[in-house]
This record gives sequence, C-alpha cells and structure tokens, in this order.
Amino acid sequence: MDSHESFNVFVQNCPSREIMQRLGDKWTPLVLLALADGPQRFSELRQLIGSVTPKVLTSTLRTLERDGLVKRTVFAQVPVRVDYELTDVGHSLLGPMEILRQWSESHASKVLKARDEFDAREDLIGN
Repeated sequence: MDSHESFNVFVQNCPSREIMQRLGDKWTPLVLLALADGPQRFSELRQLIGSVTPKVLTSTLRTLERDGLVKRTVFAQVPVRVDYELTDVGHSLLGPMEILRQWSESHASKVLKARDEFDAREDLIGN
C-alpha cells in the first residue's frame, strides 16, 4: 500500500492492523506512557515500568524505534549513555494512551468485581 491508499484495521493484511495490534500489546502502552515526560535511560524505564525483563524491554524499544515512535540516542561517554524518547509521531499517541490509562484506573474496581462474579458463576456451574 502506498500513501494514496486508505488503510483499514479490519482488512487482514493491512499494515494499520499490525500497528493497532502492537499498540495493544502488553508493554507498548506502558513504554509510551513512561516516556511522556521526556527522555529516559533503559534502567529508568525498567524501574518505572516494573516486572519487564531486559530482553523484552529491549525488543519493545527496538520495535517502537523501527516504527518511528521512539528515538534512541547514544552519547559517546564513559560509560556509554543511551536515552530513549518519543518522536513527534510517538507524542501523537499520548492523548489516546492517557485516555486508556485513565479509563483503566477509574474502572479497575468494576472490572475486578465483574471478574469475581463471573468466576463465582463458573465455579457453581463447574466449567
């Protein structure tokens, strides 16, 4: 597809579908939100996000860099310093990501209650 064609996430092989799936993966939203306030070093990101392995964080950052959402800057100093920051395209995602964050935090108790109710019904039925 070139820039003149339209994209549609409901078309199986459309690149926009892959992008949407990436934005909904386990770590991408957290990395984007963690970079909202400016550049971060790898260790700072890992500490802020928590429980992400170095291998997974590295993979996520490389994918976001490839997609043009994150910029990686290497500083030639001893020890070498590497910063990660959002590009303009990455910054354009902060509004939607912040809305999802706020919704998740404000509705977490309702979702947890629904899960408990569902699980209780399933236990009664024996499924």
